[in-house]
Amino acid sequence: MSLLSRLFGTPESSPAANATPTVVDVHEASRRQAAGALLIDVREPAEWHHGHAPHATLIPLGSLPGRLTDVPRDRDVLLICRSGNRSGSAQRQLRQLGYQRVCNVSGGMNAWVSAGLPVSH
Repeated sequence: MSLLSRLFGTPESSPAANATPTVVDVHEASRRQAAGALLIDVREPAEWHHGHAPHATLIPLGSLPGRLTDVPRDRDVLLICRSGNRSGSAQRQLRQLGYQRVCNVSGGMNAWVSAGLPVSH
């Protein structure tokens, strides 16, 4: 049993111990996307057209409630915006609706570009 498990009473074999992390860095996001996770960009269309991660799906934050059928519950979902704030808000909204496999991409597209990851226009 790990120290954290003993301190917080979460057995290592519990679902909480193996839950999807709430935040991932851009390199992990890119790796997960390549492995089948859906990357959702929650920025506005004008921002999207200035550059976005390849194969990302555009669902602006304000459109998210009406586009829930486009957000799978049975697959990892990565949320990205410019810096991580709007995607964090999207993550909170989805978690409140019972989505478990959603995580925020730390630093957003700013970090994605700084890391030299590919960008589509």
